[in-house]
Amino acid sequence: MALMAGAASAQMSPEGVWHSIDDATGKPKAEIKISQGPAGELSGVVVRGLDPAVSAEPNCVKCTDDRKDKPKIGMEIIRGGKKAEGRDVWDGGRILDPENGKDYSLRLTPIDGGKKLEVRGYIGSPLLGRTQTWIRSH
Repeated sequence: MALMAGAASAQMSPEGVWHSIDDATGKPKAEIKISQGPAGELSGVVVRGLDPAVSAEPNCVKCTDDRKDKPKIGMEIIRGGKKAEGRDVWDGGRILDPENGKDYSLRLTPIDGGKKLEVRGYIGSPLLGRTQTWIRSH
């Protein structure tokens, strides 16, 4: 029973491999691996593209930081963010949209028993942003 509880709680984490979903088509766009560093901070890296038609440009030409002109595959798009006290929510990080080069504040919330991940990118207040639902890769 304790092993089952441990496995269930591990699923209620953003750690793992996720399929981001394209807003326009509703189809899987990229595979992102989210891991946790030694201090509890998150890192999310684009492992591979899932739809070659989504972007003809393989590099982040619109990025304005250290990721400028770097390949989108292998790029760290999630930086930072830690688990909120007593809740299954990870706040305080940043997420980059490599298609437009914009960097947003980030909130991650596992839902549906950890099978899905609400990814909220925003500027200023979480009320001013958009949410995508990513699907856990199996």
